[in-house]
Amino acid sequence: MERHAGGTARPITRYGTPVLHRRCAPVTVFDDALAALVADMFASMYAAHGVGLAANQVGVDARIFVVDCPDATGAHTIAHVVNPVLHLPEHRELVTDTEGCLSVPGQQADLARSATAAVTGVDLHGEPIRLDGTGTLARCFQHEVDHLDGLAYVDRLPVKQRKQILAASTEHPGVGVSAREGN
Repeated sequence: MERHAGGTARPITRYGTPVLHRRCAPVTVFDDALAALVADMFASMYAAHGVGLAANQVGVDARIFVVDCPDATGAHTIAHVVNPVLHLPEHRELVTDTEGCLSVPGQQADLARSATAAVTGVDLHGEPIRLDGTGTLARCFQHEVDHLDGLAYVDRLPVKQRKQILAASTEHPGVGVSAREGN
């Protein structure tokens, strides 16, 4: 796939906003509004210099994510997945690596994730798709599906570490466009 064009960058929703902390609603309507949302999500991800973005990170309660992320070989996958289902191997090799989040700007922490992951779902037209990931791409799939299930990476950290990261993040001005720029 090529780099996604078009769309309007939207403000990134910060940790603590209710839409980030509940399971997102399945997408049932495949129309121009959905296509526009996906284009806006790509624009928002690129404006914030991210490698993945879930719909609730732009304030939308819908099970969609976008990625532009390298796998273990360095090859980039640029894709969107509607109503994704995460598939992890039965016998997982865990890899600990640094992870950050556009909704928790300016902070990172080490977190163990499966070295491989796949997602199934549908595209903008309701056609089935499957993506397989290794390396950062596998981490990205797990991170974005977590978002759609109401979890941020910091929710997987010990409480004391989570509180420290969230406190430090409140001092960060944020990433991407501000609410004033986005309106």
